[in-house]
Amino acid sequence: MQSMSDYYSAVQLRTDRWSALREALNFLEREPNSRQAKATRAKITELFESLSLIEAYWAFPGVSAFAHLHRQYENGNVDDAAFSVRRVTRALTNGSYRRRHIPLDRDVVDADENEDEAVLSPEARALTKPYFEVMIVDDLNEHQERWLKNSLQSMRRADDAFTYESVVVPSLQDALIGVLFNHNIQAIIVRPGLKLESKVELPILTRYLNRAGGIGEIEEIPPEDYGPELCRLIAKVRPELDAYLVTDRSVEAIAGLDLGICRRVFYNQEDFMELHLNILRGVQARYKTPFFTALKEYSKQPTGVFHAMPISRGKSISRSHWIQDMGAFYGPNIFMAETSATSGGLDSLLEPHGPIKEAQELAARAFGAKQTFFSTNGTSTCNKIVVQALVRPGDIVLVDRDCHKSHHYGMVLAGAQVVYLDSYPLNEYSMYGAVPLKEIKHQLLKLKAAGKLDRVRMLLLTNCTFDGIVYNVERVMEECLAIKPDLVFLWDEAWFAFARFGPTYRQRTGMNAAKNLRDKLKTPQYAKLYEKQQAKLKDADDETLLKTRLLPPPHSRVRVYSTQSTHKTLTSLRQGSMIHVNDQDFKGEVEQSFHEAYMTHTSTSPNYQIIASLDVGRRQVELEGFEFVQRQVEAAMSMRRAISTHPVLKKYFKVLTAGDMIPEAHRESGVSSYYDPDQGWTDIWNCWEKDEFVLDATRVTVVVGGTGWDGDTFKNKILMDKYGIQINKTSRNTVLFMTNIGTTRSSVAYLIEVLVEIANDLDDLLDDASRMERLSFEKRVKNLMHDLPPLPDFSRFHDAFRADNDTIEGDIRSAFFLSYDDRNCDYLELDGSIIKAIESGREIVSASFIIPYPPGFPILVPGQVVSREILAFMRALDVSEIHGYRPDLGLRVFTQEALDNQAGLRLAMPTNKKGE
Repeated sequence: MQSMSDYYSAVQLRTDRWSALREALNFLEREPNSRQAKATRAKITELFESLSLIEAYWAFPGVSAFAHLHRQYENGNVDDAAFSVRRVTRALTNGSYRRRHIPLDRDVVDADENEDEAVLSPEARALTKPYFEVMIVDDLNEHQERWLKNSLQSMRRADDAFTYESVVVPSLQDALIGVLFNHNIQAIIVRPGLKLESKVELPILTRYLNRAGGIGEIEEIPPEDYGPELCRLIAKVRPELDAYLVTDRSVEAIAGLDLGICRRVFYNQEDFMELHLNILRGVQARYKTPFFTALKEYSKQPTGVFHAMPISRGKSISRSHWIQDMGAFYGPNIFMAETSATSGGLDSLLEPHGPIKEAQELAARAFGAKQTFFSTNGTSTCNKIVVQALVRPGDIVLVDRDCHKSHHYGMVLAGAQVVYLDSYPLNEYSMYGAVPLKEIKHQLLKLKAAGKLDRVRMLLLTNCTFDGIVYNVERVMEECLAIKPDLVFLWDEAWFAFARFGPTYRQRTGMNAAKNLRDKLKTPQYAKLYEKQQAKLKDADDETLLKTRLLPPPHSRVRVYSTQSTHKTLTSLRQGSMIHVNDQDFKGEVEQSFHEAYMTHTSTSPNYQIIASLDVGRRQVELEGFEFVQRQVEAAMSMRRAISTHPVLKKYFKVLTAGDMIPEAHRESGVSSYYDPDQGWTDIWNCWEKDEFVLDATRVTVVVGGTGWDGDTFKNKILMDKYGIQINKTSRNTVLFMTNIGTTRSSVAYLIEVLVEIANDLDDLLDDASRMERLSFEKRVKNLMHDLPPLPDFSRFHDAFRADNDTIEGDIRSAFFLSYDDRNCDYLELDGSIIKAIESGREIVSASFIIPYPPGFPILVPGQVVSREILAFMRALDVSEIHGYRPDLGLRVFTQEALDNQAGLRLAMPTNKKGE
């Protein structure tokens, strides 16, 4: 039996313990007198003991039923115990306990016991009432607990939209463990009898307690405040839940307290019907999908179609003799819901006043934003909307150079003066990490010294990066605001939408950090801390400021935007994305320009199916996002462990750890790996709370150079063509496996099987290889693992596109449009004329974006000087796709005459304060 330290998640531990108990009891039932029987009995005793600690947090099978199973076994009724455990395990596996009562007695027939939720039709599953669990927190004896559960259960009515069961825990700590452990919990009833500490002492459950944070401070709180404090703590880790506080204290005593997620306070009464109705109403508020519901209702209405969509109601398909296969493939509903109408119960995405507006408001609540806007054109469009809404011509924007290309094009459209920030390189894996905070502060301080801080508008960073590097978002914003108190932040969270629904991950999202920062800046305690630091830093030089963790002034304006590709990491149709806003100046300064930018980039014919999927995807994450993200992380962690510990896989593959991808200087916690074969799992909460950068564990980067195949070949020729495994990110010697909320343990197992097969095939190939074949293999591996070109930094903008030499910002827009005239451009060959031109002393300047895939971001932008390092990197690239480069002609560059004319034009033009 695996040690508990081998489990990252208590949910996975529970599942495996029940399966192990079933197998052990089945064996004992079959062979009670075998030589292994004694060892099996010891194992069963151990399994019952470990499960007894865990089952207290779940309504099914429940503490009483579990105790009955245990007694059956202890009384020698192995057959009965084995039968009951089989039913429990099957119900937990197929989810049937969510839909009906599961009898555990042997003499009760369960006609539907083989029913599996996964194989039910979508229509059948949609007709079942959703199930959840309610946690009651009170220190009760067995009789009181039974009475309380029965009282709530008796309130059920046939027309209730949902069904639920109750689970009772005695203490504040047990409640925190329970809500982080049991993903079925949707509501908590906090009663006045709760105590503080849990009796459970199990490392894996204590790890859950640590994630709640602030536990050490609770001991100072009087017992009468345990209830409100629990509501506050749960709001930190699972803010989507509902809490109901039952208290015998006065209204005045409760009114001044922070009640966190508490929806309603019940004063010294046992009104179970009112409590029951409030629980259902709270879940209904999250279950509600205004636009999806409106679209379904619209599709049922009899209408005459006299607008611009022949496919609406499926008319152009049903009348066709040639495209019936399309109708058969997609089914009728998608066409019944296809329309360009904005009335009849529907709404306009461009001017929402009805269900789309309400759906966006619900999304804002779910993702912790002040405002949320839907996009049906992907996050590329979201990025351009935000940039255009906030950046004026001549504004200076700090951008991480390896960001998505949409940001670079957004800078062109807005006419920004761009300061490109270099991320730390990972040369051995041909990828970049992220931009160190010290580099960001350094550039801001240089701009301040040059008198340009008033022109600095925005900091734009990718969080998390494609490879999984995540910023300490709150710290970045704090220290930048300390230098520029009204700086706007745009966090590109295209790959991070899921993070809101995992307690560890949530603390590093833009919206969560914005809320925390706004709350912090309001407090008198913070004002004192700030004044104390200001006195200490009086007349401090830049070197001191770079080394100090700076505090922003209390009057700082918190202005934060996050763009998220909902379709990439949550449930949504392709191109479904969201813009989340927490900007103190949005209403007064940005709203109108944002509306205009939104109009500029949003189609007047948005896809209603995408909008509906965003609405439903929001519903899902509010009700089961915690569960799905938890399972996603479990899948990734098990994948990491399997590849890292398998003796055959270790010969050819390596899973990159946090220590491999984040330099030690940026890992203050000292954690270098999330899993160690000798010590088990690391509790990552500490490093996610403190470190400058952390690694998103759901992205598993595997070095494949040891196989002799480069990343692109391994992706296409091996994984896709041979085994049907799809990935979409490689580097020269790595491939990236991304788990998501749809990843199953079976798919992880299949991947491991495939990798083992590949490794075994390589073993066989090398066993039979000739000396020359071995040398050839070793040479390929050496070329991929050791002879790697260093990644180039951003060189600089040519002087023709810069206002002065004091700072490094450049006018990317002028360079971009200068290239529209072919007479301003020339082509130079990489291995010929371009080398001669550089050796002659000429500065070669790129006239276009050059974007190789991989790595997938520009290594050259319009107006950038071509350095020898960039040329060396381009020549070393062995990828087939380089956007902006013409192999038949060469690199597109500006002519010297065009540069001279541009420089003269810039000198002749007066500039205003904004640099325009």
